[in-house]
Amino acid sequence: MIRQPFVAGRFYPAQPDALEREVRACLRGAPPRREEHTLLAMAPHAGYVYSGRVAGLTLAQANLSDNLLLLCPNHTGLGASLAVWDKGRWITPTCVMDVDEPLARALLEAEPRLASDAMAHQREHSLEVLLPFLGQVKPGFRGVPLCVAERSLAALSRAAAAMAGVLRALPGGASLVVSSDMSHFENAERAKSLDFMALEAVLRLDPAGLHEVVRAEGITMCGVLPMTLGLMIALELGAKRAELAAYANSGEVTGDFSSVVGYAGVLVS
Repeated sequence: MIRQPFVAGRFYPAQPDALEREVRACLRGAPPRREEHTLLAMAPHAGYVYSGRVAGLTLAQANLSDNLLLLCPNHTGLGASLAVWDKGRWITPTCVMDVDEPLARALLEAEPRLASDAMAHQREHSLEVLLPFLGQVKPGFRGVPLCVAERSLAALSRAAAAMAGVLRALPGGASLVVSSDMSHFENAERAKSLDFMALEAVLRLDPAGLHEVVRAEGITMCGVLPMTLGLMIALELGAKRAELAAYANSGEVTGDFSSVVGYAGVLVS
């Protein structure tokens, strides 16, 4: 159960030295790590040239637990709707993540909607691109990857309650890392307007509101389902506030503001 890099050389440099330099550049100048425990950090997953700075500014500030649950969307349509990679390790050019097998097993036992399923993750880039950042800010980290395609709010709520029960019992607490980009291929002004409709729900810790506004307004936030689930779990774990750590769009790099992708970083404590 070894997951090899799938987007190395495309979304980020394939050579370890070049990758480490780019990640350090994205982290440089970020505010210091927060003192309060970070229950959830949401960060984007595009190519580093576009979203790396937002990911770096966000994850550099996160005060993450040793127990990580990593939530991502399913861009490929493959695999189960709540797919857990529960064994082995994930490899990137600069870090290796050992899967927290006891935690994965406990989550699978607690929630029958979760499935042990590597297929959903094999070609899914959205967690892979965050791992080199986590390797810098949380050396030696372990985690449980969960690919989320479940659309039912009721099913997500039930899963969140069961999973939170497992995470609550862990010594040292738990943190969630959610991978999501925001609006896709809107002009910059429209993208920001749509993105902040979604982010307003996130910042008031309203997962049902996030789920609804994204559906109602047609917001192309690819990680709305993992973020909805993540917020539900965070609330079960006692979340009190959320803050916007960074926001940008791809036009700031390309110079083309007629069709952009939005990127946001959020910290929940």
